[in-house]
Amino acid sequence: MPDKKFFENLSGAGKAIGVLTSGGDAQGMNAAVRAVVRMGIYVEAKVYFIYEGYEGMVDGGENIVEVTWESVSSILQVGGTVIGSARCKAFRTREGRLKAACNLVKCGITNLCVIGGDGSLTGANIFRTEWSGLLEELASQGEIDEEARKKYAYLNIVGMVGSIDNDFCGTDMTIGTDSALHRIIEVVDAIMTTAQSHQRTFVLEVMGRHCGYLALVSALACGADYVFIPEYPPEEGWEDHMCSRLSENRARKKRLNIIIVAEGAIDSNNQPITSEQVKDLVVQRLGYDTRVTILGHVQRGGTPSAFDRILASRMGVEAVLALLEATPETPACVVSLSGNQAVRLPLMECVQMTQDVQKAMDEKNFSDAVQLRGRSFQNNLNTYKLLSTKKTASELPTDDISYNTNFNVAVLNVGAPAAGMNAAVRAAVRIGITEGHKMFAVTDGFEGFSKGQIKEISWGDVGGWTGQGGSILGTKRTLPAKHMEKIAEQMRNHTINALLVIGGFEAYLGLLELSAAREKYDEFCIPMVMVPATVSNNVPGSDFSIGADTALNTITDTCDRIKLSASGTKRRVFIIETMGGYCGYLANMGALAAGADAAYIFEEKFDIRELQANVEHLTEKMKTSIQRGLVLRNENSSENYTTDFIYQLYSEEGKGVFDCRKNVLGHMQQGGAPSPFDRNFGTKISAKAVLWLSKKLKESYRRGEGRVFANTDDSVCLLGMRRRNLIFQPVIELKGDTDFEHRIPKEQWWLKLRPLMKILAKYKTSYDISDAGQLEHVHRPKPVEA
Repeated sequence: MPDKKFFENLSGAGKAIGVLTSGGDAQGMNAAVRAVVRMGIYVEAKVYFIYEGYEGMVDGGENIVEVTWESVSSILQVGGTVIGSARCKAFRTREGRLKAACNLVKCGITNLCVIGGDGSLTGANIFRTEWSGLLEELASQGEIDEEARKKYAYLNIVGMVGSIDNDFCGTDMTIGTDSALHRIIEVVDAIMTTAQSHQRTFVLEVMGRHCGYLALVSALACGADYVFIPEYPPEEGWEDHMCSRLSENRARKKRLNIIIVAEGAIDSNNQPITSEQVKDLVVQRLGYDTRVTILGHVQRGGTPSAFDRILASRMGVEAVLALLEATPETPACVVSLSGNQAVRLPLMECVQMTQDVQKAMDEKNFSDAVQLRGRSFQNNLNTYKLLSTKKTASELPTDDISYNTNFNVAVLNVGAPAAGMNAAVRAAVRIGITEGHKMFAVTDGFEGFSKGQIKEISWGDVGGWTGQGGSILGTKRTLPAKHMEKIAEQMRNHTINALLVIGGFEAYLGLLELSAAREKYDEFCIPMVMVPATVSNNVPGSDFSIGADTALNTITDTCDRIKLSASGTKRRVFIIETMGGYCGYLANMGALAAGADAAYIFEEKFDIRELQANVEHLTEKMKTSIQRGLVLRNENSSENYTTDFIYQLYSEEGKGVFDCRKNVLGHMQQGGAPSPFDRNFGTKISAKAVLWLSKKLKESYRRGEGRVFANTDDSVCLLGMRRRNLIFQPVIELKGDTDFEHRIPKEQWWLKLRPLMKILAKYKTSYDISDAGQLEHVHRPKPVEA
């Protein structure tokens, strides 16, 4: 059981937690339920399933059941919700809530974890505020005794938002959104191949009710020609604008057009814009062969993505902590995601802000609606607007009397290929052209640079790149040090004024070398920026790298299939080796997403005693109904405890109890089409990097000499995600944060999630609650002035 230190801070002993899912289903809800149950049992609380949402709470009886550890086995990878969800009219009445309160008190439940949308969470808050009055009424009717009324006097509520729409204010992502985007992008990628064959236009209608998040992000992720969302309706005369954009794209030899319509799309007069209406317009005005595809409930279905499983697991654990720390004075809270941080926010503040979005749209205050949706939504919209329309020559920035605005910017990929690199290159090229620069593509990294493999790249050249895996530009691990003279010569020949490097640890080392070479070569006295892209996620200065999410989904999908194989044969343990060099990110997060029993990583030393303890743990597990095991090992986690060694040890020690298989995933983790997260992250981070280069170019342009000169530390930066923000950090300052021998950062945020993986696998471990989310307030943007 948990150690004493944990109980000094928190204990659930003697408490009862009820968990329910309500409203529309969303992929990842089961992962959240599993986390609540297992964390609850971990802190010695009783945990109850409340089947069929509020309806089950009102009906009581067999709908409220105490559960065990094994009750939530094998549900992590299942879509929808295994405990059911239903709309409940009875709970909207006081009489219905009276019945629900009676049923909860009979089970001793005074802690409720509600997974649902804003309606479900609002209902929970009403229930909480009425609780003492309901108990008094039940006592007066003789339904409960006075002792029960006093003992269960307070109800604590914690919410988690399970909704594919991502329409709840206060959180960057709701449970299910990422999985819904996976379904949408799978369909779009499939449609694009058939559309290109026939030169077709496709109009896709996606879900989201009154929120345009799914439509907007999928438009960014597939490079759609046009998108209709309710928060940012098109201006009057949009019909002409859309048709001219479609015909311009066809004139550039583009063989297909994709238009994405959110189901709640409206025009500036709050009139609906339907997919059929858009299709008819394209046919009548342009005569294009046009088809409509309404994705419907496909978006709710399927297995949850790795992101949703990890998000739901983190939120479920945080929800239990919040419930056990709650006092009668604590307001009902909702567990949210901000950047990569789990935060707690007052439930009704979030609900109020969510309702204010709809109010702003009803009143045609669309700029307010966009702001209220939050920073993430705004960034997506601004990036889409910049990338979707090519400016005419007259609209581009021109030479100014104070400085030159037209510069030559080179883009290159360095290191191993990572899914999402091409989306990043596309964004860089198009933003650069919009800023008035000439964009140059370098093939084969620094090696290609030294050989002069540099050519100008145009707006149309990068069309359709977002969904392509690997690196279209080509990439090599070669560092610039041995080619410095030739690279300087090529920069001089092509008058390169700025450099964008997209890559992993080699890209970081390369920028350090270029920065150091400034003393000898003036050519390197230019602004340079790096965008991290590597499946290993081992770049200092960034919590996430482009490509890591796609690799994580590949690992998770493979583990799901392997678990099915193990379930079929019974008493089987699989040892799986993941990539990552010395960085254990993929192994650790893959284990959390796949529900593995153990993960061996370099960052946390392990010995033969721990291996033996893991074998014993699995031996005990085989005595239960869960007769399978999954163990992940990072490729460089130990020099001597190799994958073969661990496989042989488990095979020998498990004789007669379980048999073993091993699987080395290899380079399939680098391949495949990029996930929606990697497309989106690559696009946004690269766009931000080029805008920063533009700013630095203007600041460092020496008009008298007619050239760019930048030699300060802050002109060579890495753009990374740190906790909640994208920030630029001079590479020279990151040296102190780097373990160069093992090519990893000295501190890694995800290591704090390691105990969470162990707890959910039923290990005895302590969980550090010092970093648990404290209750914060929702940041409300100021209204936009007309």
